[in-house]
Amino acid sequence: MRELLNSLAAGEISVSEAEAELNGYVTGDAGRFDAARTGRTGIPEMILAEGKTPEETAALAVLAVETTERAIITRTDAPTANEVEECVIEEHPDAVIEHAERTETIVVYSPAFEPPSLDADIGIVTAGTSDAVPAGEAATIAREMGARVTRIDDVGVAGLARLIDRLDDCRAQDVLIIAAGREGALPTVAAGLVDVPLIGLPVSNGYGYGGDGEAALAGMLQSCTPITVVNIDAGVTAGAQAGLIARALDAARAE
Repeated sequence: MRELLNSLAAGEISVSEAEAELNGYVTGDAGRFDAARTGRTGIPEMILAEGKTPEETAALAVLAVETTERAIITRTDAPTANEVEECVIEEHPDAVIEHAERTETIVVYSPAFEPPSLDADIGIVTAGTSDAVPAGEAATIAREMGARVTRIDDVGVAGLARLIDRLDDCRAQDVLIIAAGREGALPTVAAGLVDVPLIGLPVSNGYGYGGDGEAALAGMLQSCTPITVVNIDAGVTAGAQAGLIARALDAARAE
């Protein structure tokens, strides 16, 4: 405690950093940022932009960088991305900003950030190009947790030869996340061909009866091959669960 107070008095840390160290979170005008989540759960705190104003999202991003040296923002639109970039650069001119427009994610790093590294491989598989957004979200989270990420794209069951061509790549992973929309058949088929944990990620494409991901979710839940299933478009959840498996494997391999 004394060391923390001395650092604050000397100007070596900010009030926000001190608050985060003491409480595990820091409070700003836009809400509270859980700065201790990574240490507590192994999963980094993420800022969901959906439902927030661009200004609120940007304010939380600045708090995140100030207290954890990194900000991870999901479900961003163009106005939010612009606001985040402007506010972060104003407060942290040396920060590195990675904005993936297709997957609607932004990751900000301060120069002091030390990225985690896990001895584990996560494969992100898509049935088709339409599944790219939640799959990319999952890839971002898995990568930010320290896993090595391999993309295996456009291998849907409408052309089964495409999956067969990439089976060796799938089997080489420690865990697979498979994103599929419409009837959601790909995870069920793949799970009968590989011997690694598989997380099904239903995607809200498709139309008509069972559209918007409902048929994909129902199909994955009824899979006769053993898979784990997350909610529709829940790329963050899929990436985080795969990341936790990767952490456990990394710990086991280090022994």
